[in-house]
Amino acid sequence: MGRGNHGTDSRRYWDWLFHSKLDHIAAELLMADERCYAAAAFHCQQCIEKALKAFLLYKNRRLLDGHNLTWLCKQAVLSEKTFMQWLGKSAMLNRYYIETRYPADIPLAINRETIEDLFASTTQMLEFICGELHFDFDSYHRGKSQKG
Repeated sequence: MGRGNHGTDSRRYWDWLFHSKLDHIAAELLMADERCYAAAAFHCQQCIEKALKAFLLYKNRRLLDGHNLTWLCKQAVLSEKTFMQWLGKSAMLNRYYIETRYPADIPLAINRETIEDLFASTTQMLEFICGELHFDFDSYHRGKSQKG
């Protein structure tokens, strides 16, 4: 299911959360320009994909491959029933993985209201997952900055 990581993807869940937060920041920045709504939606999807993978890596010590947020969320439910609340939002975000990156005969219509709703859902899910894993982006980022 997917490209396979061939041993190159990090096995540290906090790295996945860090990159998830970077996608969240990118989505927020891209929302400032309506021409970039599709790119912002894609980064919302990527944010939650990486956050779910971080949670699953933390819980199962195994990095799962794939991009289907609903499937990843169902895997999280197996470890933590409270993820049931996110199945609907994961399904909604799921459609922004492919459709936002490639030309389509019937393009996705993403207006201001849609992107704001996607971003709000992404923010809620990310905050929940970071809370579950006790992850603080600012502390982690400061640590990375001092090493580099």
